Amino acid sequence: MSNQRTPITPLASGYSAKGIAIRLFLTCWLIYTIHFATNTVREIFPALALGDHLSFRVDEYANMHPDLFEKPGYGWHIGNNPGVSMLAAIPYALARPVIDPIVARVNQARAASGQSIPPEYESPWPMARQFFAESWRRGYDVKFVLGAFVMQAFCMAPITALSVVVMFFLLREIFRSDKTALGLSLLYAFGTPVFFRTGYLNQNLVLGIFAFMGFLTMWNPWGSLWGSNKFRYFLGGLAGGAALLFDYSGIVFLFGLFAYGVIKEWRESTFNNAFRLGLFYIIGALGPVLLLWFYQWQSFGNPFLPGQHWMPPVEWIDRGYQGFGLPQLELFLMLGFDYRFGLFVACPLMILALASPFVNRGNDKKLPNLELYFILLLFMAFWLFFSGSNYVRLQFNTGIRYMTPMLPFLFVPAAIVLMRLPFIIIGLIAVLSIAQSWALAMYREVESRLGILDPILRTLIGGFQLPALRTVSRLDLFQDLIPNGVSPLPIFVLAAGIIYLIWSPIFSHKKMNG
Repeated sequence: MSNQRTPITPLASGYSAKGIAIRLFLTCWLIYTIHFATNTVREIFPALALGDHLSFRVDEYANMHPDLFEKPGYGWHIGNNPGVSMLAAIPYALARPVIDPIVARVNQARAASGQSIPPEYESPWPMARQFFAESWRRGYDVKFVLGAFVMQAFCMAPITALSVVVMFFLLREIFRSDKTALGLSLLYAFGTPVFFRTGYLNQNLVLGIFAFMGFLTMWNPWGSLWGSNKFRYFLGGLAGGAALLFDYSGIVFLFGLFAYGVIKEWRESTFNNAFRLGLFYIIGALGPVLLLWFYQWQSFGNPFLPGQHWMPPVEWIDRGYQGFGLPQLELFLMLGFDYRFGLFVACPLMILALASPFVNRGNDKKLPNLELYFILLLFMAFWLFFSGSNYVRLQFNTGIRYMTPMLPFLFVPAAIVLMRLPFIIIGLIAVLSIAQSWALAMYREVESRLGILDPILRTLIGGFQLPALRTVSRLDLFQDLIPNGVSPLPIFVLAAGIIYLIWSPIFSHKKMNG
């Protein structure tokens, strides 16, 4: 691909691609981290258990979260796959020498004070108030906050920042321009719900990022950068298997990437080569799949049945198998267009991807047909898969989630269409996309009758905010000191200064050697 393309146009400043990538990673990591949300999601509990005592059991958190349940003889667990919890347990375990003494000191001070009634938490959500009160009584509130922050700042945020860097290098290869690739990768980072979903530990986004990287490894648009074909297909299988380890929706990526790799190699060489490389893909996928089976065997006594098989009855579980059945038109439309979490409502930019087959042709062709149509077919398969999950109806309280794994895939064809538009239209779309995405990342709640419009209006009326600071302002411990809430402006100013230093030409590779 690259051998037949024009040379890549560098930035006028003279930054190398590597220098841009490092700065891009640090910028995204910083911005994602300051938008940390304090939500204690179900995936945090296994990460804590693994980091604390190398166990899948979360018995000490029994009855604290609706997604925790007990299987007699095997203890308490979550029903979801453990992949992202395993990743998050690594930075948490490394941070325990700092976290544990802080938690112990806080709990000792409370015990010495004799306070037995938890402070008020002025959240509009009853379950959040109840969870805070119970966490305080058990002495876990500080642990949950610090643990969730470490998992977001040193697992979720850097993984997403890395995906932005990967997107930069891919778009650089496609558009042959560092400036275009940098602008589009920033749009991907902050103008899509990638920004929103990076606020706390989330298996859906990590699943999509791993699958996307596996796809790029097998496609190899840069040429021979990843060693032999066998090694690249092994890595592709590793990514496909990891997708399943993160969530059972990863089965779409597991089989989709396999089919893509076999067809690609069959078209470019022979069926025998495709068969051999397919075996390397299977070998790569086997490790994460075996790890999933080991987890299910240890946690529920059966390696092959999913965790959802054992969870107690919940709403919609009576439809199909544990809530999952054949695709339904109602759910299909909700996933795409619901005013609270629909893909094309949360990210109208992605509508452009649907026009890519009509734009990506002739002399202006940016993507090979196989890769373009694979992305679109994978998107449709994933959309149909979740249109069979009745739990889509419960997605209203979290915002866009189930369709999140497709964001990195769809952004590529969307970018191709975007760059065919007049410059002023490109700028308008970019500004509106970033404004919507930033508002969603700051205010997050979409449960009201206004849906995704709610955080946008809150931003326009209430100004800038950061999720963690809003949580602090809801505690009556601080309301006397900060009755009007905590302003995020000092943090924004500090972050802006750091970003300026990161991108300052004084620190560029060219200047340091000049």
